[in-house]
Amino acid sequence: MIDPNPESQPMQSSNIASWLPRMARQQPETLAVVFPSGVGGNGQRTYTHLTYRQLDERSDQIAAGLRRHGLQRGMRTVLMVKPSLEFFALTFALFKAGIVPVMIDPGLGVSQLKTCLREAEPEAFIGISTAHAARVLLGWGRGTIRHNVTVGSRWFWGGKTLAKVAPAGKSEGPMLEETGASETAAILFTSGSTGIAKGVVYTHGQFIAQVDLIRDTYGIQPGEIDLPTFPLFALFDPALGMTTVVPDMDFTRPAKVDPEKIRTAIEDWGVTNVFASPALLATVGRHGVKHGVTWPTVRRILTAGAPVQATTLERMHQMLSPDAEIHTPYGATEVLPVTSISSRDILYETRELTDRGAGVCVGRVVAPNDVRIIEITDEPLGDWSQAKEMPVGKVGEITVSGPTVTASYYGRPQATRLAKIQREGIIVHRMGDVGYFDAEGRLWFCGRKSHRVELSDMTLFSAPVEEIFNTHVGVFRTALVGAIIGGMKVPVLLIERDPDSSADQNMRDQDLYEALKAMGANFAHTRGITHFMVHPGFPVDIRHNAKIGREKLAVWVQGKFS
Repeated sequence: MIDPNPESQPMQSSNIASWLPRMARQQPETLAVVFPSGVGGNGQRTYTHLTYRQLDERSDQIAAGLRRHGLQRGMRTVLMVKPSLEFFALTFALFKAGIVPVMIDPGLGVSQLKTCLREAEPEAFIGISTAHAARVLLGWGRGTIRHNVTVGSRWFWGGKTLAKVAPAGKSEGPMLEETGASETAAILFTSGSTGIAKGVVYTHGQFIAQVDLIRDTYGIQPGEIDLPTFPLFALFDPALGMTTVVPDMDFTRPAKVDPEKIRTAIEDWGVTNVFASPALLATVGRHGVKHGVTWPTVRRILTAGAPVQATTLERMHQMLSPDAEIHTPYGATEVLPVTSISSRDILYETRELTDRGAGVCVGRVVAPNDVRIIEITDEPLGDWSQAKEMPVGKVGEITVSGPTVTASYYGRPQATRLAKIQREGIIVHRMGDVGYFDAEGRLWFCGRKSHRVELSDMTLFSAPVEEIFNTHVGVFRTALVGAIIGGMKVPVLLIERDPDSSADQNMRDQDLYEALKAMGANFAHTRGITHFMVHPGFPVDIRHNAKIGREKLAVWVQGKFS
């Protein structure tokens, strides 16, 4: 029988992978991972899978095989394998062996990937054939990588194939290194949405704390079925006792997902939990409302990566059962979750304030995090005594300390100095976001610190400005940037028009500008915005397709006025 409260039993190890053998004992024949494999002759989608027992045994074999072939505890190892059964087995094998996986989004682009790999100083590389071909041809990790393992066919490079490595560990039995809570577990690279991606150093203890916070905050129970549309989030599922159903999609383009494939997976497996970016929800929500699609088994949706529009939440609720809820955890690669808010709180309490320029409410602090607001500065703050805390209602930089706060970026000491503060022996992370607390203790997000537009008489923050204009029926989203015009810095509002709006089809750009200018005149902080420009399609991050690339937009705008 499955223990409904596994947290009631003490962990036997600080290794994050220790949850897997524990769940394999409790629910050996429960499916751990389900992967779409094609369509059968009857037109029905087919799947392959691993039970908890199979995933545990397979990862044991791979872990032992990797150690036999020279990969050692603490060795930084790039993992470039597409979401698959082998991806899960390999990841848990690395954790079990104490080997440190280095996770980098392949969609970052050639230049960023090469920089990330150079900074991570990997000693081993595990990847599919195309990843190895790129590694050899482009010189990735040329000075540091000594061990290569190919998942699939090995071409003109050396090293072993996984097909050879795994059998070598078959006779070894269970493998689980007794890693310490402060020992490095993985290096996870950020999305690179505001600059070069940085490698966040995660310890085993921080991963375990994340599992605890996610389970306790959202009431996740063993036996649930999860559809994670962000691969790394799926790695929490075995610790939470959930079955992972890997969706049939391009994970680097969530906004372009096929809604019917998501619906099919949910129906086939009775999915109860979905993790998705706001961009993916926007796509499936539009399609679902238009075609009368429902997700009756889904009880919970978690969405993160950027603020989610209220209209998207409304559409999604039309597809869900009355008791289902959508939660928006706020955080970052460096620390998650920090705060959380439910869709009903947004729709019935905070939406109106957001539409009037208050920013985006990201909810209440998830215990035991300690979130504080400090005066905005772009300089490093070595000690908390150098920071000035802001009172309730005043915008400043958001900081957080707590059990999931990471301590550093690998190979980026200057970035670490800019992002971390010491306070009485604990590490405080500077989120790089600005916001404030209201009188009820709710945190309001006002945008990225680097996206603020400083004028001679005021400072404008992106979210409080953009959310006012986003309410126009012909607007999909907007982006605030600063530009030098006539020797002065002025705010410019860029507009991505809504292709599904009937009003959008009949309104000229100039008429839209006049309508937006009239809307802005109702609020003190937007009254001075007089420059509006339609953009054909905003650049967005490759991980969530939701974070707007305002740095690129600023360059585009400046080129129009040069």
